[in-house]
Amino acid sequence: MIRTIYFALPLTLVLSVITSPALAGGDPNVGKEKSALCAGCHGADGNSANPQFPILAGQYPEYLIRALADYKSGARNNPIMKGMATGLSPSDMRDLAAYFSSQPSALSSPTNW
Repeated sequence: MIRTIYFALPLTLVLSVITSPALAGGDPNVGKEKSALCAGCHGADGNSANPQFPILAGQYPEYLIRALADYKSGARNNPIMKGMATGLSPSDMRDLAAYFSSQPSALSSPTNW
C-alpha cells in the first residue's frame, strides 16, 4: 500500500504538470481576447450549447493546437474550420489552446467507473 502511494503521488504530480495549459506555451489571457470568433460556435468559454460543435473547454492544450494545425494544413477536412484556422499563427494557436484548456468543462464522466 505504501509503495503504491509513493509511486502514485509523483506520477500524479508529473501528469498534472504535463497536462497544464502552461505546457502549451500560450497565454490564456491573450487567448481569451483572440477567442471572440470561436464563441459563435463553441461558446464564449468553449462550452458549446449546440451538440453540433465540440466543447473546447478543458481539452488538452496539445490536442487543441494539433487540431488547429491540422485544420490549417488540410489534414482535417472541415471548410469552416479551415477558414478559421488559416489566419492563425502558431502563437495564436498556443494562446487559444491555453485559454480553452484552462476553462472548466461542461463535459462530465460517469462517476461509477
